[in-house]
Amino acid sequence: MNTPWGDVDLTRFPADPRDQLRAWDAADTYLLNHLAESGTDLSGAVAVVGDRWGALGTALTGVDGCVPTLISDSYLGQRATEENLARAGRSAVPLLTTQDTPPDRVDVLLVRVPKSLALLEDQLHRLRPAVHEGTVVVGTGMVKEIHTSTLKLFERIIGPTRTSLAEKKARLILSTPDPALEPGPNPWPHRYQLPDDIGLLAGRTVVNHAGVFCAERLDIGTRFFLEHLPRSTGAARIVDLGCGNGVVGTSAALAEPDAEVLFTDESHQAVASAAHTYAQNCGDRPGKAVFRVGDGLAGVPDGSVDLVLNNPPFHTHQATTDATAWRMFTQAHAALRPGGELWVVGNRHLGYHVKLRRLFGSSELVAADPKFVVLKAVKREPRSRGRGAQQR
Repeated sequence: MNTPWGDVDLTRFPADPRDQLRAWDAADTYLLNHLAESGTDLSGAVAVVGDRWGALGTALTGVDGCVPTLISDSYLGQRATEENLARAGRSAVPLLTTQDTPPDRVDVLLVRVPKSLALLEDQLHRLRPAVHEGTVVVGTGMVKEIHTSTLKLFERIIGPTRTSLAEKKARLILSTPDPALEPGPNPWPHRYQLPDDIGLLAGRTVVNHAGVFCAERLDIGTRFFLEHLPRSTGAARIVDLGCGNGVVGTSAALAEPDAEVLFTDESHQAVASAAHTYAQNCGDRPGKAVFRVGDGLAGVPDGSVDLVLNNPPFHTHQATTDATAWRMFTQAHAALRPGGELWVVGNRHLGYHVKLRRLFGSSELVAADPKFVVLKAVKREPRSRGRGAQQR
């Protein structure tokens, strides 16, 4: 990526030489060029929110005296940032999650507009106390990511807001802090009650932090999955892989009271939601759940899991890709014991059954409707070698 302070080599995480998606886009370079051309003083307290793969943070560390604090919801994005900083020979910078306490003071606030308007609202509310009259506030995103509702959020929480001209399909948001503005309380996290026909979860409460999928109500894909989850499998260790708000893992915990359930997601907001949802509904068994932000099942010992439940995403920011699903399936195969099961829900058109057959050798259609399928794949027992093979 070309920047006013030198070129930097960037990659996403996990790095994949077959991946043709870049670790930056025109919105990142537009923002960096604007900062240089406007002569913005970057020697004070700089906070960068939502830097997707560390492009902004890596570039800004090339400015003398600039040590930006990076705030991100993504574990994978933070890992990419660490690797990109190291590759560029730059010093480490403070990496905060969206659940951490934000800085007390911010002189320059740079916001990469997220896909989720709710996450933007939550982060602007959390950072508002640190913003002062002299704070420079600049947002950036591709034109298709910035809407009237985006600008209204900046105006309601920060102050008067305008946009730049579009450049290479990217746009800047320029906001002037108004100390007299009263933005009101932060509405996140959000709670809602599940319908009365959701089995073990009937009438129970779900907690959603901002930015987590389907924050206002149960989505139809998860509902379909809940209706067809396995019951009384005797599983000792269950994983809610890509747990989101944790309703799937919580349902499994209620069905298998003696099982340990691992809730894992790469989103800090998601794991916080899952922890709150679980506590709300399974508070009498706190020692039976583990909550982990990370790269799926990376680091989970091979052959240590009995059951994996998975509703994989098929988007990475604005890009449609099956790479995340394939990685999750591969990790699940490694983590499952022989005879262990992976249960997956997905849109019919995604063809997950093909991937599961390649990896597990077979897959079973558990349920289907016009839009979704629930699939089960069983890890095979390892083949025993014959006497002749052992001698050879």
